[in-house]
Amino acid sequence: MLKNIPSIISPELLKIIDEMGHGDEIIIADGNFPCASLNERVVRLDGHGCPEVLEALLRLFPLDPYQQNAFLMEVMPGDSVATPIWDTYRGIAQSGEGNFKGFGFIERFAFYERTKKAYAVIATSEKALYANILLKKGVI
Repeated sequence: MLKNIPSIISPELLKIIDEMGHGDEIIIADGNFPCASLNERVVRLDGHGCPEVLEALLRLFPLDPYQQNAFLMEVMPGDSVATPIWDTYRGIAQSGEGNFKGFGFIERFAFYERTKKAYAVIATSEKALYANILLKKGVI
């Protein structure tokens, strides 16, 4: 047993984030995201939402202090979906990680391409649309 590890962080996810190096990227994906078709390393956290995963992950995961370190998937032009979850993410990141530099935005299909190169994808059951977030690992 270990202490101070949030219970939502599975042993598999803990191993993955430990293996990641400076500049490696991880995706926290909503329930609609095509995780398995874009990346071979998928950690399933079914039954959990993106905000709780982000909060737990940032307790252990340093963000890159040297460059943009957090990205959201842009809303597609013409889509009128509201994205209040982004404000939730901003609050979590600002309160939990000193290196957070605000969010960059990546067009949907460019986000998919970036996912193919990410170290891993965390699949959640998040129902909010455009709730996908990419994080770039920093140094300690």
